[in-house]
Amino acid sequence: MKRCLIITGGKLDLSFAGSFLGQETFDKIIAVDAGLEAVKALGLEPDMIVGDFDTVKPEVLAYYRRMEHIVWDTHQPEKDETDTELALLKAQATGCTEVVVLGATGGRMDHMLGNIHLLFPCLQKGIEAYILDSQNRIYLIDKERTFKRREIWGKYISFLPLTEEVRGITLTGFKYPLHEKDIEIGTSLCISNELQGEEGAITFTDGVLIVVESHD
Repeated sequence: MKRCLIITGGKLDLSFAGSFLGQETFDKIIAVDAGLEAVKALGLEPDMIVGDFDTVKPEVLAYYRRMEHIVWDTHQPEKDETDTELALLKAQATGCTEVVVLGATGGRMDHMLGNIHLLFPCLQKGIEAYILDSQNRIYLIDKERTFKRREIWGKYISFLPLTEEVRGITLTGFKYPLHEKDIEIGTSLCISNELQGEEGAITFTDGVLIVVESHD
């Protein structure tokens, strides 16, 4: 598995990020525009820097310009894709099979919602893609999945439909079980569930779900 870390320009708890990165290894690091400032604060050297660089401090740009090994993917501010989308496309193009995105939540809600939707092309290509912050791990699923207490990101697991409808949801091993339930956009039925024991599972017949593992 080839793992890629993307650090983008949203709010990022540096204490959390430092602790997380101290336990993880990545084959490639991509910094996205203002996320470059967090990269510098964390003492990282990215393999690639992507963006239009309209929100990053000039002195930070100058610091990394001196590093000859870094690939720069520079774009104009007037473009169709966000910088985060461009970074995800680069991760896909380099053969990464797992992508973790930090700095993709908090701040502007349009960017956060857009970043969650950007997980969908990764799902379609068979790439495991996660958005992480100090309280949440967010990803998409389109097939059954097993959850183990020792592996989930927190106490709560929520399921929200990304597609208009998700059919035949069955939850076993959860505090609030379901049996072959259809849910549509606009319901909060599957928010804040919990594992009852050490393991639980979800199955469903059609659709795509947003999964949020979280804690208070």
